[in-house]
Amino acid sequence: MTTQGILLDIEGATTPISFVYETLFPFARKELRTACLQTMNPEIENAIQLLNTEWDSEPWIVKEGLGSFGNGSEYAAYLMDQDSKSTGLKKLQGLIWEGGYRDGHLKSVVFEDVPAAFKRWSDQGIRIRIYSSGSVLAQKLIFGFSDHGDLTGFIEGYHDTTTGPKKESDSYSRIAESFDLPPKEILFLSDNLEELDAARTAGLQTTQVVRPGNPPSPDHDYPIISSFDNLSI
Repeated sequence: MTTQGILLDIEGATTPISFVYETLFPFARKELRTACLQTMNPEIENAIQLLNTEWDSEPWIVKEGLGSFGNGSEYAAYLMDQDSKSTGLKKLQGLIWEGGYRDGHLKSVVFEDVPAAFKRWSDQGIRIRIYSSGSVLAQKLIFGFSDHGDLTGFIEGYHDTTTGPKKESDSYSRIAESFDLPPKEILFLSDNLEELDAARTAGLQTTQVVRPGNPPSPDHDYPIISSFDNLSI
């Protein structure tokens, strides 16, 4: 089957899960309150407004437990505890991480095979896009400030929760439209079976990526690779 485009998950596919949970999330949590006080920053203000809209739709038991929205930092911390895919939270986290990357406190980690695979696919004329629950900004930072240098030149586009939930097939149909390719010519690589299910329903090719540190998954019928070097295209 012809492959003209590759769509990549980040966490557990290009980047170790441990980097996300042991480095990025703790850094964002530590800086939440300081960031939420920067109301003169229009990007921060927009993220807080998104959080406030989400707060308005929370059930009373959540609001009662937190007391009030306040500056948004406690609500953001609560959402982090829930591992929420909140658009407001993801935008706020991305802005916090941007500061960390630019001042040298953060450097992202990608698996050793990723840079060579990006170059190989690009040399073959295969286009690369990213789809992650992290904001587009956060995605660009991961590949722009990696331990293997700036890899953003290989990537033509990024998709986050504003495209749609990762476990819904319509999201992958929209991404196929962004590629301007038939879904059957796009290969989606992810560690998550529910995401692979959604992509397959939309007509994409699908392969599970199994990396060190990824949680075990139930039996399934997807092809499996442990390195992009094992991918035959």
